[in-house]
Amino acid sequence: MVTLHVYACVTRSQLASQKIITPRQQTRSLSLNLVEFESLSSAKKSTTQLNNMAISLSTEDKLEYQFYPVTSGQIQFRVKTANDAHVALTTGPTEGDPMYEVFIGGWGNSKSVIRKNRSKPEVAEVETPGILTADEFRGFWIRWDGGNITVGKEGEGSPFLSYQDPEPFGIGYFGVCTGWGATGEWLIEGRKTLRTPDELSYKFHPVRSGAVSIEVKAKSNAHIALTNAKGETSPMYEIMIGGWENSASVIRYNRTQPDKVRVDTKGILNSNEYKKFSISWLDGHIVVKTGNQSGPVLLDWHDPNPIGVSYIGVRTGWGSTGNWNLRFEPHAAHGGSGAATPSKHPQRPSAPSAPAAFQAGTACWVDASGGMVPPGAIVGGQDDEPLYVGRAYHEGALIPGKVKPGHAVCYIPWGGAEHGKSDYQVLCGGNVAWIPTSGGNVPPNAIPGGETEDGEPLFIGHVTHEDGVVTVGKVQPSHKVLYVPYGGGEVGFDEYEILVSH
Repeated sequence: MVTLHVYACVTRSQLASQKIITPRQQTRSLSLNLVEFESLSSAKKSTTQLNNMAISLSTEDKLEYQFYPVTSGQIQFRVKTANDAHVALTTGPTEGDPMYEVFIGGWGNSKSVIRKNRSKPEVAEVETPGILTADEFRGFWIRWDGGNITVGKEGEGSPFLSYQDPEPFGIGYFGVCTGWGATGEWLIEGRKTLRTPDELSYKFHPVRSGAVSIEVKAKSNAHIALTNAKGETSPMYEIMIGGWENSASVIRYNRTQPDKVRVDTKGILNSNEYKKFSISWLDGHIVVKTGNQSGPVLLDWHDPNPIGVSYIGVRTGWGSTGNWNLRFEPHAAHGGSGAATPSKHPQRPSAPSAPAAFQAGTACWVDASGGMVPPGAIVGGQDDEPLYVGRAYHEGALIPGKVKPGHAVCYIPWGGAEHGKSDYQVLCGGNVAWIPTSGGNVPPNAIPGGETEDGEPLFIGHVTHEDGVVTVGKVQPSHKVLYVPYGGGEVGFDEYEILVSH
């Protein structure tokens, strides 16, 4: 798994839409993480394999990290400007080499380019007449993976601009600006309101999120570092699992004690058996779970001044050697599915519920906001425009519904009404299909979409109704009906199609 916020699992970031007003500035800004591959070995060489961005390696009994790139990233945004929407990708919170710049609608809104290190010639360019407008928001995404920079339009999976960098670098920060006579209004996924003054200086922000799945076989002291460069940096995060002779685990900041979090974890590691952990970071929120990203939380700490994470390092020491398997992942949902239980109110539309997480093959839930639609989003309906399969929290519930980009919300049905949510998740990727069913008949391969307040799983359905409109909603088995949000209300249907995985 190699993507952040796309095509693969992702979920439960607390997203707010960021509105940015950029006045007459000149260029650049944007980022997440990418990077080149390098291992810091010593005396005896470590065995390392890079295969489909999964890494297997061994570590000596030596407190020296081996660093590997966080493999990919993405940013989604909407911008309203006449021309010259500029986005920069940088390693740190300042402008400087190395850096990428993406200019959308430059040269009088006639072409778009990718520039490296603020130097011409452009490394990629394409004619894009009229790609921007000052009259409405236009949506875009930028992704990077192993030096492959791609730029695309919201709702389209294929890029219109791309560049493969033979010398990639780690991306930890991004910034935005407009210029050449244009001011801009921006909606950037996962950011609070930001206004930029009329001057050529960036406001930088750390990469929002990422995750890595780790399997390690060691008797103690499995150490993981999260840094913004290749090597130990200041500041940096360290996660020490099974330290103190396999009795405790901690999160440490900048190699300094006291540790930010410490828990007793006697016997958490085993020299004869791989133990699995998931580590994620989201705006400085470091979460370590046992097992996968749906597992129980082991360590949790929120850095009030987050750093951009571009590299991960691993090591063992204090008398321990280790064998590791690393797989880079998107940041996935928190929460687990509860057992199905009857609703307390079987005659009413479902009340709000608790979160659920799901992955079917490569299908997963991706955080979004403000009408943004990630690449690979699953189309679930049609109402003057494509409707996408989404879900959102409401009164403690996680309810499937329809994402309508033109309204900048995900509509969910609950309590007899249609509720619009500006923060939501979109189902992306996966080998899925719609099959006919009725009542409470839920196929075993139906994709869970959420839960009620009582822990009853909700599934994803759609139906064709008024004037050929196809609307997505929630299947609640105990009610034996599909509820869809439509026309301000919650409408029930006995016969419908349900979304299943192949």
